[in-house]
Amino acid sequence: MSLEEPYLQLIRDVLDHGYDKDDRTNTGTKSLFGYQMRFDLSQGFPLLTTKKVAFGLIKSELLWFLKGDTNIQYLLKHKNHIWDEWAFKNWVESPEYHGTDMTDFGLRAQTDVDFNQVYQAEKVKFCQKIVADDDFAQKYGNLGDVYGAQWRQWKTSQGETIDQIKNVINDIKTNPNSRRLIVTAWNPESVPTSALPPCHSLFQFYVANGKLSCQLYQRSGDIFLGVPFNIASYALLTHLIAKECGLEVGEFVHTLGDAHIYKNHITQVQEQLGRTPSEKIPQLWLNPDKQSVFDYDVQDIKVKNYDPAPAIKAPVAV
Repeated sequence: MSLEEPYLQLIRDVLDHGYDKDDRTNTGTKSLFGYQMRFDLSQGFPLLTTKKVAFGLIKSELLWFLKGDTNIQYLLKHKNHIWDEWAFKNWVESPEYHGTDMTDFGLRAQTDVDFNQVYQAEKVKFCQKIVADDDFAQKYGNLGDVYGAQWRQWKTSQGETIDQIKNVINDIKTNPNSRRLIVTAWNPESVPTSALPPCHSLFQFYVANGKLSCQLYQRSGDIFLGVPFNIASYALLTHLIAKECGLEVGEFVHTLGDAHIYKNHITQVQEQLGRTPSEKIPQLWLNPDKQSVFDYDVQDIKVKNYDPAPAIKAPVAV
């Protein structure tokens, strides 16, 4: 069985047995509730080969989380645009925006060619200004208490902050049999003020036989666009923390709440299912000179032996 077979089976199961549901974005989905995939990280790195997945975006986003950053300026400086739409939404809904009406820009851009051109031009200008203007970035590039804040700067009711990542690494090193090796991003108090409430809500580590495993609970999973990124991101996180703690890697266990395929991604997932996984198994390379997860830069992380099929484009539901 190929390393990506659990993911391909997820697509088949949702297509065959999923429920038709409406959703927040008004796009519509096919959805299943409660689904689990397992990936043996000792067999290779689970980066999909049935379509090209942009690993550069995955590693820069994870490093952004680990820095505790919540502003898209860092991402844009690394040519990572996967969070643009949520910051752009904050800008076009602000009283300072005086351009073309951008109401429901995500949906309108899919069906109105003329509007899509205007929207793309406005978004390019917005991103350029975020990179060039620190004051503008501070005001409109911040996404609120998203992953970086919750992982590294969880705010307590006493006004203090908790660094969950540092704490869990220390616990893995000092008490590897603990059943409390947990990091949570779901903070009910912050949900209303976050640009996008955490989809990957909670993860737990497990140490056995000198190997580190990780299980993620993801409340909501966009199977075509988001889940391939999530699989690779948490596999990378497991590798980084295992290396710092002097452990080998075990399994990544991916548990999904609402696992869904957007209706406008059906053609794309069917195309992907028609492809055969590459015989070459991707392998992760980490700079041997780096030890702490907080010391890595994008050039310290690479995937070798990656021979994917071409990328398949699909619209993001915002």
